[in-house]
Amino acid sequence: MNISILAAGAGGMYCGSCMRDNALASTLRRQGHDVTLIPLYTPLRSEQADASIPEVFYGGVNVYLQHATRLFRHTPRMLDWIFDRPWVLNAAGKMGAQTPPEKLAGLTVSILQGEEGPAQKELGRLVEFLRDEVKPQVVCLPNAMFIGMARAFREALNVPVICELTGEDIFLDAMKDQDREEVRRVIRARTADVTRFVATSNYYADRMAEYLAVGRDQIDVVYTGIAEEYFRPAPGRHARPGPPTVGYLARICPEKGLGRLIEAMEILVKLPGMSDVRLKVAGYLGGRDEKWFAALRKRLSAAGLDRSIEYLGEVDRAAKLNMLDGIDVFSVPTAYAEAKGVYILEALARGVPVVQPAHGSFPELLDQTHGGILVPPGDATALAHALADLLGDPQRRKELGEAGRSATHALFTEDQMARNMLKVFESVIAPTTAAASV
Repeated sequence: MNISILAAGAGGMYCGSCMRDNALASTLRRQGHDVTLIPLYTPLRSEQADASIPEVFYGGVNVYLQHATRLFRHTPRMLDWIFDRPWVLNAAGKMGAQTPPEKLAGLTVSILQGEEGPAQKELGRLVEFLRDEVKPQVVCLPNAMFIGMARAFREALNVPVICELTGEDIFLDAMKDQDREEVRRVIRARTADVTRFVATSNYYADRMAEYLAVGRDQIDVVYTGIAEEYFRPAPGRHARPGPPTVGYLARICPEKGLGRLIEAMEILVKLPGMSDVRLKVAGYLGGRDEKWFAALRKRLSAAGLDRSIEYLGEVDRAAKLNMLDGIDVFSVPTAYAEAKGVYILEALARGVPVVQPAHGSFPELLDQTHGGILVPPGDATALAHALADLLGDPQRRKELGEAGRSATHALFTEDQMARNMLKVFESVIAPTTAAASV
């Protein structure tokens, strides 16, 4: 099968969605398919080998300039090429990542307008590339914010278009009320251009069916897969020496719940047998959240916890595996309802039990893996006591860790993700092929 997967880069930062697309492309290739992974906005960054083509489409700088002024909607490609250099795109992407969503509403709408919007020159270049050089049988969009491309793909390429749904509601819901409703209106007006939607969890499929105003039966669910490297070698963690240790591995920001975890740590160290508990924290810290994190560290120091918490910074896969093998329990108590929950699958793959809030994708993932405990969202006291219960019970940790590891290996591998996504591709290509032969 000839498949084109579009993936939105994150300005040189690790991004769960683009890593999912990179893994999907690589795995489908290993399974014998012809896959073109096309980066949008900026080059991709992944924990494993980059599977994308070297050319970036919809370069973030050009898209912004074409949105901001009519002049750049008519500039020649030789000038646009300059703004599409990887170092320019990554630098601009990092700055853009710090921009609050409410300031990006106009740009978001202009991209959603597709062939009718300011970025039509960029869309035309991408259509020509797909039509003349790739000739795909199916095209996969990275999320609903790119739904404006679908009509042009279907009309110019005569192929089905899949749109992944991977957590974009967090960005969209952070806009001002009027902008949020306008964006939603434009997205809903374009849903008929998409052949099928694919969500990363049943929770998110239900959530986005309402947001998009489409039938739930139009949305398939394909969970994110975990690389085989996470499952080998066997960790042997239950004999791990040292003080009881909790791990957090996600972006350093209020939304991911690190502040709530710190609040729980302040309670946890006062519980029986928990005075020497440690917390390892890793993840990307953006400029927008530096002041918030600095204030959090001051709070830790004032509480006498600064030596109990270790910040490892942004980590690659090897460092991530090392960290996971050095903790007893994992928790990312998000403030929002998470669509994917990849980090808890990674922890479970290493045999680490998790404690998570009972919202978003977490209940269904733990229902399938039996690898952790759910607590009420936003409740630091409940979180602290759940962590204490696991840290003080090695046998329970072992049971949950082994159950989670076994289930994750059976249900949530990259091969399983690719097979499930392939079923979706085959389901939309077969009717198209049949209609063409009539």
